[in-house]
Amino acid sequence: MGENKADVLQGTLDLMVLKTLESMGPLHGYGIARRIEQVSGDALSLNQGTIYPALLRLEQRGWVKSEWGLSETNRRAKFYSLSRTGRKQIARETENWERTAATMARFLAPSSSASN
Repeated sequence: MGENKADVLQGTLDLMVLKTLESMGPLHGYGIARRIEQVSGDALSLNQGTIYPALLRLEQRGWVKSEWGLSETNRRAKFYSLSRTGRKQIARETENWERTAATMARFLAPSSSASN
């Protein structure tokens, strides 16, 4: 409590990483984390202990692939990109989260009105 930054649920992080790679193309882990923070309006804060285990998990599932390259600062970095399986998984994950969000919206909406 008392923190300004929100915790990231594992399933949401997976989808955020996949969507980031879909929109931005290949990125290294640091770039992915910064982009997610930027899109969240800095509501989220990702560190190495959060982003790299997620990338490893996504790579083990075959949703992302990686290759070594040079970063903007000429440092050796692992760049991640979507695999064909990952592109298909985005649709499934998006559908699951939309269903979950719609369910939660019903609980959070005032019971006496249908407005948002």
